Amino acid sequence: MIIVVDDDKAVRESLKFSLQLDGMDVHVCDSAAALLDYPGLYDAACLVVDYRMPETDGFALREKLAARGVSAPQILMTAPVSSALRHRAKVAGFFAILEKPLLDDVLLRNVRAAIGD
Repeated sequence: MIIVVDDDKAVRESLKFSLQLDGMDVHVCDSAAALLDYPGLYDAACLVVDYRMPETDGFALREKLAARGVSAPQILMTAPVSSALRHRAKVAGFFAILEKPLLDDVLLRNVRAAIGD
């Protein structure tokens, strides 16, 4: 299962639809808190996480996930992506950082690579 975390409903639903079209099982969360409360969290094969969310950011969420032992690869999304942010994401251990809007099949390619498909 792929979990998408984004506070923007249109983005969540669009990414869910795109991944489901490719046959993936997708769950969406509207916040970091919803993700952390989600019973299926530990079943995730990959997490796609927004960088800027109202109550936290993707980096703080990654730390919380690591503290809970969540080891699924995580992909960070934001706009714009600076070289400093790209470096920070790499150091933090994100599998990839993607720039919104996600064009073509960039999300699908990165999710597939993250899950080894």
